[in-house]
Amino acid sequence: MRPEVLEALIHNRQRFLAFLVPRVGGAEAAEEVLQAALLKGMESGSTLRQEESAVAWFYRVLRNALIDRHRHEEREERALRGLAGESALSTEDAVELERTVCACVSALSTTLKPEYAEALRKVDLEGQSLAALAEAAGITHANAKVRLHRARQALGRRLEQSCGPSCCRRGCVDCPCEPT
Repeated sequence: MRPEVLEALIHNRQRFLAFLVPRVGGAEAAEEVLQAALLKGMESGSTLRQEESAVAWFYRVLRNALIDRHRHEEREERALRGLAGESALSTEDAVELERTVCACVSALSTTLKPEYAEALRKVDLEGQSLAALAEAAGITHANAKVRLHRARQALGRRLEQSCGPSCCRRGCVDCPCEPT
């Protein structure tokens, strides 16, 4: 970008912000759009024609940046409406799901090494901290973390053996299989 173009843009910064604020609803959002447009303008400054005013050209860049911003906001709103439209689990559903999953995990955890079963029971089912697990087992925090990681991996392998990989990928919800 030529220095005189850059100087014209800097000189008109307040006018650009005054143009943007009512269109985006605030000074902070206007500043974001202006910065994005300046970046695009710097990257595509070669599209400025000799006979064209730098300010007029930059207003075109600003309008395009506004359109991009509005499109992005519309996509976000559609995604949020889609999420809001999904039915959330009721408290009863959540409790029943937890009971089902916990029963499956509890049954299969008994087939693991005792220290793995204990780590899963204390941390994942009872909600104890890793520090409490480490203290109760007489091991370091790092060792407790490794133990829990290995226990989860072993449990995952057992779940796949018992329920099959496709059931596990769905989250073992409405699992028709009996733990072995």
